[in-house]
Amino acid sequence: MRVPITEDPEPRPSGEEPDPFENLVLDEEFVKGATVKEQSGRTRMLTARWKKNPPEPVPHRDQQPRPTAEIGRRRFGRKAVRLDPWGNKPRSRKVNWQGPVFVVLAVAVVLAGLNVNGLHDWYTRNFGGGQGADAVAPAKPVVTQAPETAQPTAAPPSQDIPETPTVAHPWIGSPAESWPVGADAIQPPPAQAVGVFSADQVAAQLQVVKQFLVESSIDPAVLAGGRPDAALALLNPSSRKVAEQELDSPSTEHNPTNLFSRFNPRTAVPATNDVHLQGRMTFESDGEKGMVVHVDYTFVYALAPGPDKFKPLHGASPSSNSQSVALAQLDPFALITREIVRREADYEFRDPDKYVVEDGKISLSKWLGTRDNNYCDSDDGWLEPEFPDASGESGPGPSASGSPVDPYDRSKPIPEDTGGPGCGTISRS
Repeated sequence: MRVPITEDPEPRPSGEEPDPFENLVLDEEFVKGATVKEQSGRTRMLTARWKKNPPEPVPHRDQQPRPTAEIGRRRFGRKAVRLDPWGNKPRSRKVNWQGPVFVVLAVAVVLAGLNVNGLHDWYTRNFGGGQGADAVAPAKPVVTQAPETAQPTAAPPSQDIPETPTVAHPWIGSPAESWPVGADAIQPPPAQAVGVFSADQVAAQLQVVKQFLVESSIDPAVLAGGRPDAALALLNPSSRKVAEQELDSPSTEHNPTNLFSRFNPRTAVPATNDVHLQGRMTFESDGEKGMVVHVDYTFVYALAPGPDKFKPLHGASPSSNSQSVALAQLDPFALITREIVRREADYEFRDPDKYVVEDGKISLSKWLGTRDNNYCDSDDGWLEPEFPDASGESGPGPSASGSPVDPYDRSKPIPEDTGGPGCGTISRS
């Protein structure tokens, strides 16, 4: 059969069979009415693939999602790779965190390498359980002793392994570590009527003595070099005049450190405002005069070196050198020293009807003091704690000598013929 073509110039002869496409019109209606359609190349490819692995039907939105249709297997037992219904690997939604982590670790390693010693000391202090270059043994619980009610019979025991005090642990290795702290350590005895004074008057006078001890030996402002004006205000005029003369013109024979604890801010800085002390207070009648109060206390102070080295300054006026009383910001691992000051004194309260005194004010009768771990040639009115240098030498002035003395031994009274601070060797500080 011959198919007509558009190039035919003439109609076909009448004797031939009729042309089946003579009246055929290839319009849109003809295309839609076709019963057989040619498949695209991708359709034929998917049809061949789905004969072996048909795809999962798309779940309804109310149904739970199902796993992908095909899992590609890898060789050598490696983990299988999931494929989508079209055979492609699904896109990974994992965040790439390895890169930033590696950068942070690299920076940390570089910083640690630049400060190996600091890293070692930090690890030793926190996890090593030992002593690093600047490490301090962790503080152990200490039971606070009660104030004395009678003179002890022996010195407090020593530790088997003395520890080096630091700003963070200023009392470690000292018997004073368990002593009471501050004003609460001064406990007046129960009051009772004595001579011309009633029980209430005695109680008030005992509180005045306590206040004088606090203002003269515990007040942070006074310790840091301030003038003890609050303590001076508690003295009768005659006693106040004597104390002021010692403050203004100190000497070996008239040294105000037997009454007041003051450190030269140029050479010694309080490492803490806490003061550990132990002692007792008693009272008795003084016949027709009135009442006398006996005090015996040992004060222990923790000091760090000041900006200057101590130099003997005979006849200098300490009052003119007072500076700021603010507690310095110190390295908690810096080494410090301790000074132990013991004071024995008799404070009198005279009958105001018979003596020219102010009611409730103190009259100084007798006062003695010792200064241990203090420079020997210090008579300028300051407490000058001794800070050994790197070579172990004690510094300027005469060196300590004689048999070692335990500054914490309170079983014996202070000799009245002490004649000044002395310069003996101490067994511990």
